[in-house]
Amino acid sequence: MTAPLLYVCARPEQVAAVAEWASFRDGLGVRDDELVHHDLVREPLPADLDRFGAVVVGGSPFNVTDPDKTDEQRRLERDLERLAAAAIEGRTSALFTCFGIGVVTRLLGGEVTLDHAEGTGPADISLTDAGREDELFGILHPRFEALTAHKEGTASVPPGATLLAENVDCPVQAYRAGRALWATQFHPEPTAEAFVERMTVYRDAGYFDADAFDEVSAHVRTASVEQPTLLLRSFAARAVTA
Repeated sequence: MTAPLLYVCARPEQVAAVAEWASFRDGLGVRDDELVHHDLVREPLPADLDRFGAVVVGGSPFNVTDPDKTDEQRRLERDLERLAAAAIEGRTSALFTCFGIGVVTRLLGGEVTLDHAEGTGPADISLTDAGREDELFGILHPRFEALTAHKEGTASVPPGATLLAENVDCPVQAYRAGRALWATQFHPEPTAEAFVERMTVYRDAGYFDADAFDEVSAHVRTASVEQPTLLLRSFAARAVTA
């Protein structure tokens, strides 16, 4: 790889942040020094984005629909919007996940709503016709399983975006916008076991019944997440050839 990739962290919890970076590293199939960890919660977006081959944006306990945002969250969201705009214009390539898709949806003029939340665990996802033809998503099975846990979702594909993946509970699971931005509602990076470890950090955050942790964990461990990993490998390969 000629240039390192950049992982942009939007998680205040350091334990979850480090683990998420490791999951992206393993999913992308790169070495430690090939995926730079940037803590966007505590540091503004780097000015020299052009030194990175591509950018991946992790999830967050933040929500775009949060009614009372701190100054920290507002600044973080503005930085993510600047990153998204750069990718849409082709100045970098970016994969936004989970919370990030809400930021991009709002930037594009779409609606983020609480009506399409999904519980913690594996979800069945289907590619659209455009998804089957997409340079990243086209390598995936037409139907695949991925891990989800979110309190909000995109109501419909936002203006200017192309819907790539969907399911019943959350009609917008992934889309492409502009020249080089992809966004997923699902988590493409964790293994089932890594997801369970993340659940321990957010046990009391309202994503699932804390008293049902063992039951939810057992269900998560049934997930087959090889296809989302292929998505990350495809993104890393594109960064090398772009």
